[in-house]
Amino acid sequence: MVERTTTPPALQGPTAKEKKYDRQLRLWAASGQQALEDAKVLLLNSGPGVVGVETLKNLILPGVGNYTIVDEVDVTEKDLGVNFFLEESSLGKSRAEESCKYLQELNPEVNGNAIQKSTESFVEKPSVLDNYTLIILIGPTKDSSILEKISQHAQKSSIPLFYVHCVGFFSHFSVQLPAQFPIVDTHPDPASTQDLRLLNPWPELLIFTREKTGNLPFQPDHEHGHVPYLLLLLHYLNVWKATRDGKAPAKYSDKKEFAAMVAEGARKNNAEGGEENFDEATANVLKSLNPPSISSGLREVFESDDCRNLRKDSANFWIIAHAINKFHAAHNGLLPLPGALPDMKAQSSDYIQLQNIYKAKARSDFAEVTATVRQSERDLDIKSPIEDKEIEAFCKGAQFVKLIRGRPIRVAKSTEPLGWSDRAEALSMELENQKMMGLESLLPIYFAFLALDRHHDEISRLEQSRREPSPVKEIPGARNVSGAVLPVPNFAEAAHFYTPAVDPEKEPKPWPRFDTAEARGTFDNVVKELDRADGAELHNISALTGGMVAQEVIKVITKQYVPVDNTCVFDGIASKTAVFNI
Repeated sequence: MVERTTTPPALQGPTAKEKKYDRQLRLWAASGQQALEDAKVLLLNSGPGVVGVETLKNLILPGVGNYTIVDEVDVTEKDLGVNFFLEESSLGKSRAEESCKYLQELNPEVNGNAIQKSTESFVEKPSVLDNYTLIILIGPTKDSSILEKISQHAQKSSIPLFYVHCVGFFSHFSVQLPAQFPIVDTHPDPASTQDLRLLNPWPELLIFTREKTGNLPFQPDHEHGHVPYLLLLLHYLNVWKATRDGKAPAKYSDKKEFAAMVAEGARKNNAEGGEENFDEATANVLKSLNPPSISSGLREVFESDDCRNLRKDSANFWIIAHAINKFHAAHNGLLPLPGALPDMKAQSSDYIQLQNIYKAKARSDFAEVTATVRQSERDLDIKSPIEDKEIEAFCKGAQFVKLIRGRPIRVAKSTEPLGWSDRAEALSMELENQKMMGLESLLPIYFAFLALDRHHDEISRLEQSRREPSPVKEIPGARNVSGAVLPVPNFAEAAHFYTPAVDPEKEPKPWPRFDTAEARGTFDNVVKELDRADGAELHNISALTGGMVAQEVIKVITKQYVPVDNTCVFDGIASKTAVFNI
């Protein structure tokens, strides 16, 4: 009888979608790509509108799901000179519709929409913003009330908001995130994510260590030179502890002595004149033999009231954080084991067995955390359980979790000074420290854009006063005593340098003022450039700024990597960027 053979199934290659997005899938994986495709981005465009379109370009190419352009103007000759997503045939037509049409050619799988309206009329009912997952607002707005209305509603609805300026050679964008914006997948340096647990080994790891190092001095050269360095370190730790009251090397000098002891165990009478696994062991002593600790970001999460006191409406993040906090307390400061191993000199069978030991321990820790999560769900009567993959991702990345507490975008009004509260001291010191290091801070660029916002708000109020029977009280000088309308003030003349005020009753120290000669000089130079540009954009500056904004937008949408917190300034003349927490 002839035995039947089964033809093995054909290997399935990558799908067309995976091929198309191959490079970015390596950056943010399928989960990030799905989040991007589910996103609905709103662009509230104004001015030349180039930086907004360039931002969308860098979101459409990687496959953002939906975008909407709100722009009231028609295409002019000026637009054709700076906006690459317009053609001569676009003249006189809606800039929103024409830009959308040509952007669509970049990626037909993306859904684009155009609305020919002013930002002011579009957000007349702010609830319209709830249809979008992220908002990009291009400044300056017509007046401060528009930015304030959008900012307040976005904050209330937990919708991320980007406020972008691009004028002449300078640009800036501020990011307003929800009050609590946790990021689990921060993509830290792989070298820093290894948790080998050598000072806290578990039984299975110790048994395997004894099996492979029990007769270490008498092993054949091949086996001796292929003992994984993790097991070598555990073996020599036992030797070290036997003569030091069971204590592991803690001080730097002790670790150097321990490394020397490990190095002495290597055999030199072989063809290579040494053993690579022993070299790996000595090289990893300093970073592998450290007591457990947690990052400042994770500590902030653990100490938060949201983590300690769960509620029925607690987000998944806090329920998992609560469970990991309990694990951390129950295991003497240890976090769930990620389970990943670095490459090392070893026989394949030994390395695979070692991998399995670490993976089994990681699964055990994950199961313990999951059990706590499920108990919390029962206690809180939560009907929709958290997915296992979300818990597992948190367990693996717990050490590098980042919690960003979003701050509202500062609104520059012509009727009142800006309030700086807790940021006054930090921002003052930023300028002072830059001065002491002989550097020129980019912070005055941000203040120049605030001055520009305030100037536009002042113009808007002046125009309003001219339309009304009586002048607007908040604008002194809108009309003179004879009732004649005064001319619109020049920006360069009207710009004011905003100096954060520190309450002398609360803080008697005289903090450095922003209006130092150096800072004032930088500010005046930026104001001159903004005044010269008169609202115009340079395409190369807008394209670069659009790329930076899009990168941060993708971080926010995918909740991966760490986005800017919360203001970024770009100096196109010096080709420098700076980030400030304002």
